Amino acid sequence: MKFMSVLRDLLSWADNKCDRHLKTKWFKSFQRLQMMEKLKVYADRMSQPSRAVLIFCRFNGVDFEEIKVDLSKRQHLSPEFTEVNPMKKVPAIVHGSFNLSESHAILVYLASAFPGIADHWYPSDLFRRAKINSVMDWHHSNLRHGAVNYVINTVLGPALGRPLNPKAAAEAEKVLLSSLSKLEDIWLNGDGRFLLGGSQPSIADLSLVCELMQLEVLDEKDRSRILSPYKKVFQWIEDTRTATNPHFEEVHNVLYRAKKKFEQQRAKVAETGTEPSNKIGGHSKI
Repeated sequence: MKFMSVLRDLLSWADNKCDRHLKTKWFKSFQRLQMMEKLKVYADRMSQPSRAVLIFCRFNGVDFEEIKVDLSKRQHLSPEFTEVNPMKKVPAIVHGSFNLSESHAILVYLASAFPGIADHWYPSDLFRRAKINSVMDWHHSNLRHGAVNYVINTVLGPALGRPLNPKAAAEAEKVLLSSLSKLEDIWLNGDGRFLLGGSQPSIADLSLVCELMQLEVLDEKDRSRILSPYKKVFQWIEDTRTATNPHFEEVHNVLYRAKKKFEQQRAKVAETGTEPSNKIGGHSKI
């Protein structure tokens, strides 16, 4: 938009002139114009963080364009996507001239920038907000670390061009089970059905549940062995699914299709003893 470019030049001019009042006035006008532009979400639905962002947008009626980035086709490495996110990872968003990556940062931005988003997603209360940030920071080096590495080293490895690694899977399982125990005993140790005792889901609930949904691709006995001891966690997954349906199920359909493909492969191996294909219909990524 040409006017946006002119406004950016005026902001730069005001900055050079040290006219703080004028700069503030123009910057607010610039922000309002930014909000009028349609949000673009770059995502791959086999990516857990991508699913969290998409579900949030759909549930909250955010007007956006979903731009699919197929990781299995290495589209995230293209020059076009690198301009959007130099880190070459999904999800990423573009809102006017504003680019942002990292799913938690994106969820915080969406919950804060768009009008009409219910407060429970990212509360205005400073203490409550800080607690949600704490859960999301913990998630990266605990639950996500364990879940991703376990799934890759037990199921998805060949589809990603990596061999299955039982030793790495065993180490990842330790992290995953420790994380599930902390979820059960600490983060879900409250009066409400959701994290931190919430009566309604926050962006942290959505992010962590989408992570655990990736366990759907495991053999059902293996998935049950991992999750069933954690009754609160199991119920919390269902509560978050219910609270965000029908969007939760719609966005996860691609994962369910991958699950079915893996089930068919395992059945074929059991019947014939042949090794499964390394492909899962274009969705061989995490």
